[in-house]
Amino acid sequence: MSKPGQTVLVALRKMIATGELAAGARLMEVSTAERFSVSRMPVRMAFRTLEQEGLIVRFGGRGFQVRSLSADEIAGAVEVRGVLEGLAARQSAERGLSDQARATLQECLTQGDSLFDKGYITEEDLEVFHDLNMRFHKVIVSSSGNSAIADALARNDHLPFASVSALAFDRTDMTREFRRFNFAHMQHHSVVDALIHGQGARAEAIMREHANATLRYAEIFGADPHSDRMKVISRKDTD
Repeated sequence: MSKPGQTVLVALRKMIATGELAAGARLMEVSTAERFSVSRMPVRMAFRTLEQEGLIVRFGGRGFQVRSLSADEIAGAVEVRGVLEGLAARQSAERGLSDQARATLQECLTQGDSLFDKGYITEEDLEVFHDLNMRFHKVIVSSSGNSAIADALARNDHLPFASVSALAFDRTDMTREFRRFNFAHMQHHSVVDALIHGQGARAEAIMREHANATLRYAEIFGADPHSDRMKVISRKDTD
């Protein structure tokens, strides 16, 4: 995809994830091209990708509209992600971690410790956690040596709140969110310990349980995805 197309794709994906483009919102090639000051071709390519990801659907033969997302759909996708990442963790433990993978995972743990050791988190802290969490999960999937897992995850991640590429939290209760994300970080420690010691079954079980932390996203989403209560941190523009 061209650079203009990638720019439009990332921007629209984030607008959908944050609710700026709400369910049912219409998207037309001409108006979108004018909005981003690009030709229609990059917009057409971006729409095609968003349709493949399940974020938009064709509307009446002319243009697209943002797909409606339900909490049940998100929960189902999260459960599938847990199974896939659990498999990746088991196979990573059985194959053994490379020195580079082990160093990256340790770096993520150390960085996370510095966020949570002070006893509270800020929205800025969660921006940092978002990035280290993506690196953490990516290393485990890559270390499995099973490209089919990455392919299956990419297909499953068509719902933004079901993917590790988007982190949602309730900004009105940061104390509870500290407990939730600190617990998730402790699970990171546990899964790394299992990986290092070649404990495949244990690593798989922890990663499957780890995905359940994401189910809180569905609860927040179901309450009101467009209120000031929920904050979504999306994937970086470099993806």
